[in-house]
Amino acid sequence: MAAMTALFGTGAVIMRGAGCTINDMWDVERTKTRPIASGAISRQKAMVFLGAQLAGGLAVLLQMNPYTILFCFGSMPLVILYPFMKRITYWPQLVLGLAFNWGALAGWSAVAGGIDWAVTLPLYAAGVSWTLVYDTVYGHQDKRDDVIAGVKSTSLLFGDRTKAVLSGFSASTIGLLCLSGYMNSQGLPFYMTVVGAGSAHLIWQLKSVDINSPPTCWKIFKSNTWFGAIIFGAIMADIAYNRFVSSDE
Repeated sequence: MAAMTALFGTGAVIMRGAGCTINDMWDVERTKTRPIASGAISRQKAMVFLGAQLAGGLAVLLQMNPYTILFCFGSMPLVILYPFMKRITYWPQLVLGLAFNWGALAGWSAVAGGIDWAVTLPLYAAGVSWTLVYDTVYGHQDKRDDVIAGVKSTSLLFGDRTKAVLSGFSASTIGLLCLSGYMNSQGLPFYMTVVGAGSAHLIWQLKSVDINSPPTCWKIFKSNTWFGAIIFGAIMADIAYNRFVSSDE
C-alpha cells in the first residue's frame, strides 16, 4: 500500500505539472508574466519539458494494472481541454475538478482491479466540489486581469455571492465525503474528523477570505493543503481504530 501511495503521489505531481505546462503554453494572454508566455523559456524547450513530464507520467502509469492504465487515459481530454474552457464557459473550475480528481477513481482501480462506483463516485464528486471551492478563491486574485483578457471563471460568475455559493459547495464536499465513507463502511473516527475538523476548516476559510484581497485569497488557497491533510488523517484514524481498538473488543 505504501508503494502504491508513493506511485500515486509521484504521478499526481508529474501530471499536475504537465497540466500547468499545457495551460501556460496555450493560454498565453492570461499567463503572459510566466516563463513560457514571456519568452524566458522558448516554446521548443517547453515542448521538450512537457514531453519529459508526460513520459514520467506514463512510466508511473505503466506500473498499474491494465484496467487502470486504460482508465487513466480517459483523463487526458480533460487536461487538454481545460485551458480552452476559460474562453468558452464560466465553469472552467468544474473541468479542472473533473481532471484533478480522476485519481479518486483510478486509486480504487489500481488496488482492486476495478471500480466500486458506489464508493468512488461520491468521493470523486466531493473532490470536484472541493476544487470549485479552492480554485474559485484562487481565481479572485486574477479577476481584474481575466476581465481584460476575456477569460471566464467561477470567480467572475459568482462575484459578490462567492461566499454564499462556496458555502454550498463546502457543505456538498463534507456531505459527499460522508456518503462515500458510509458506502465504504468507514467508522466513527472518520466521520468525527471529516465533519468536525473538516467542516471547521472550510468554515474558517470562508469567514477569513477577502475576495478583493489577492494576498488573502492566496493564503486561503494554500491552506487547502491542511484540508487535504485532515481528510487523510480521518482515513488513517479510522484504519488505526479498526486495527487496534475494534480488534480488541
